[in-house]
Amino acid sequence: MDEIIMAASAILILIGMISAIVNLDPFDKLISLSILISGIFPFIVDRGLLDVAIALALIAPLSTVFILMACQKRASS
Repeated sequence: MDEIIMAASAILILIGMISAIVNLDPFDKLISLSILISGIFPFIVDRGLLDVAIALALIAPLSTVFILMACQKRASS
């Protein structure tokens, strides 16, 4: 993998990890986990696991949106 892409992915993983640890709000934690997943995605593609990458590309954003909607309903109740 190109060094620039690998470094950018590692930075995304670190930013997502640190912000998920630091933030206490559930909305911020889910957004941080989405950032972390976006950093892991190029490593999955580099390994040649394209079927896993396709499933991750479809499932991760949808699950994040649904979980955010569920947290919003619980917070407003």
